[in-house]
Amino acid sequence: MEVCNSTMRSGFILMGILDDSGFPELLCATITALYFLALTSNGLLLLVITMDAQLHVPMYLLLWQLSLMDLLLTSVITPKAILDFLLKDNTISFGGCTLQMFLALTLGTAEDLLLSFMAYDRYVAICHPLNYTILMSQKVCCLMIATSWSLASLSALGYSMYTMQYPFCKSRQIRHLFCEIPPLLKLACADTSTYELMVYLMGVTLLFPALAAILASYSLILFTVLHMPSNEGRKKALVTCSSHLTVVGMWYGGAIIMYVLPSSFHSPKQDNISSVFYTIFTPALNPLIYSLRNKEVTGALRRELGKMLSVQSTF
Repeated sequence: MEVCNSTMRSGFILMGILDDSGFPELLCATITALYFLALTSNGLLLLVITMDAQLHVPMYLLLWQLSLMDLLLTSVITPKAILDFLLKDNTISFGGCTLQMFLALTLGTAEDLLLSFMAYDRYVAICHPLNYTILMSQKVCCLMIATSWSLASLSALGYSMYTMQYPFCKSRQIRHLFCEIPPLLKLACADTSTYELMVYLMGVTLLFPALAAILASYSLILFTVLHMPSNEGRKKALVTCSSHLTVVGMWYGGAIIMYVLPSSFHSPKQDNISSVFYTIFTPALNPLIYSLRNKEVTGALRRELGKMLSVQSTF
C-alpha cells in the first residue's frame, strides 16, 4: 500500500521511444521536425478553411475538424516527449498522466469516427453527386461532428477513470511514449484480465466498424471511378484513393496493434513504434494527403495570401 501511495504522490516515469533508441538525438530531431510540420500544415489548413467562405461546405468542415483533432492530439503527446528528452526529466504526475490519457483517448476515438464519416462524404460526392446536398447537408455534417466528439469524450472519460483506479505497485516506469491504457495496466498489482477484455472489446467495437465503413466507401468509389470515360480522371482518383488509404492504414494499423492485439504479443518497443504512427506521423501527413494538394484549398490559400498582401501594400 505504501508503494501505491508513493505512486499517487510522485507520479510516473515515461520511458518512451527516445529512451530505447540507439540514435536518440537523430530520432528526437525527426520527431521535432514532424511535430512542427503537423503544427504548420494543420494550423494553415484551419486558418484557410475558417477565412474562406467558399470552403464552408461539409467536406471542408470535416477536414477542419480532422486538422483540429490532429493538431491537439500530437500537441498532447509530442512536446512533452521532446522536452523530457532535452531536460532529462521523464516524470509525469498522477493527475497529469490521467489528463494525458483522457485527452489522447478522446482525440484518437473522435478521429477514428470522423475518418469513417469523411469516407462516407466522399462516397456520396462521387457516387451520388445529385443527392449530395440532401445526404450531406449542413445538419448531417454537424450531427457527424457532434457524434464524434460526444461518443469519444464519454468513452475516454469512463476508461480513463477506471484505469487510474487500479493500485500501481509494481513500478513507476511506464515504458511508453505517453500514458496509455495497455502499458499502464502492466504496472497494476491487481487482476486486470476482465478489464483487459473490456479494452479489447472497446478496440474492436470502435476500430473495426469504422475501418469497414472506410474500406466499403472507397471500394464503391473505386468501382464508380473505374467506369469513368476519362483516363485522366481515373488515374487522378486512383492516386487520391491510394494515398488516403495509406494514411488510414497507418492510423488504424497502429491503433489495432495497441488495442486489439492480445497483450501476450505486445512488447514495449513494438507499442512505442505503433503509437508513433498514429500520434506523430499521421497528424503530420493528413493535411498533405487530404487537403493541401487539393486545388480548391490551394486556390483559397492564394486568395487569402493575396488579400493579406494587398492590405499590407495599402500601408
